[in-house]
Amino acid sequence: MTYRSLLVLLDSDALCLARTRLAIKLAGDLDCHLAGVAPTGLIDLPMAASADSSLGAYAALAWDTLRAQAEGAAARFRDECRAAGLKSFEAVVDDADKGSSVVRHAHCSDLTVLSQADPAAADHRAVQNMVEQVVMHSARPTLVLPYAGRFADVGDSILVAWDDSREAARAVSDALPLLRRAKSVQVVNWNEGGKHADASLPSRLDALHQWLMWQGVSCEVRSETTEIEIAEAMLSRACDLSADLIVMGAYGHTRLAERVLGGATRGLLASMTVPVLMSH
Repeated sequence: MTYRSLLVLLDSDALCLARTRLAIKLAGDLDCHLAGVAPTGLIDLPMAASADSSLGAYAALAWDTLRAQAEGAAARFRDECRAAGLKSFEAVVDDADKGSSVVRHAHCSDLTVLSQADPAAADHRAVQNMVEQVVMHSARPTLVLPYAGRFADVGDSILVAWDDSREAARAVSDALPLLRRAKSVQVVNWNEGGKHADASLPSRLDALHQWLMWQGVSCEVRSETTEIEIAEAMLSRACDLSADLIVMGAYGHTRLAERVLGGATRGLLASMTVPVLMSH
């Protein structure tokens, strides 16, 4: 397994350039195609019986503005790819909202690159919802970059958060192209303090270690007990190990019509300090 096509979200926010440059670096290192998708977003107009032709004129102007912003993001992406000497790339302007556009285009890519929502930004809630939508509904893994900090590259030192779940197994499999090229891979299972430890865990961790070896991944595997929240434990251990990437499964369930994220997933998306690759 290898990545043959990466996808990156293009927009006009302040994080787009750093996100684009990291995606270009990854595509170059992995010798794969890079696609940038620039969704226009949709216009939310009030429906009123008194609406007149001025509303139509406003809608046309707003749509032209959204389209121009998306075209500008796509043009900047192409310029960055050419300047970096990337061999294979394309930019697509999509007349759709960000979340559904990225999810749809991700289906024909191997990895999607997004940025964490900046809590200081005016559109923080909308971006947060979009990232959660992509992580939970995409058929491909999502690499989320922290809004703070500089990340010129990822994957030299990787921390894998393992809990023997389907989602964790999916994330590890999806991350294999990065795990194989990493200089250090640490797999950690956390047991929350006060909970009874599973007696079969050591043998299952041994099986995971062996499977990763068969996949060409050299790693260390261990289990730890923590008295703090799992998300905090992950970030603390990532700092201790100088990890530049966390690999984890993304968890969620449906409550009525709402997708509700698991505690560790929501915690990492809110407080990440290093890039996180998530698979659902």
